[in-house]
Amino acid sequence: MRYEKEETSATTKLTYLLIGGGIGAILALLFAPKSGQELREDIADATRKGLEKGKEVAGQLQERAGEYYEVSRDKASEFYQNAQDKAAEFAEKAKDKAGEISEKAKGVAARTTNPISAALEAGKEAYLEEKRRTESSVITEGRPTYPKDGVLELPKETKE
Repeated sequence: MRYEKEETSATTKLTYLLIGGGIGAILALLFAPKSGQELREDIADATRKGLEKGKEVAGQLQERAGEYYEVSRDKASEFYQNAQDKAAEFAEKAKDKAGEISEKAKGVAARTTNPISAALEAGKEAYLEEKRRTESSVITEGRPTYPKDGVLELPKETKE
């Protein structure tokens, strides 16, 4: 940054020096004791030299501006690439974190679901086992028993 200020101030000083020199040369020619023809030739010569110097300074300024443009463009490209790399890195980290969180959530859901489903399954099995036991006792209790003597007895009602 400091280098650019020095360059700018040097360029500005050089420009002012050339302008001041041109004005001084014109004034010197105007006040010099010369004939009209000589004076016109000197003014035309000084003007020509001033234009040449102006073109030269403009060319130098254009070159420097082109250099500054190239440097600025390279820096901007570098910053853009760095930002793009950082964004990709952050996106990858976020994707990894999302995957980890998703896996943790699935694990928690599986652990939460498994006890409930296991309890439901255990309840179903207990119900079916009790039902089978009850049905088998009802079947045997509800059937008439045939004694050996041939008299049919009906089952007695039991109160539970």
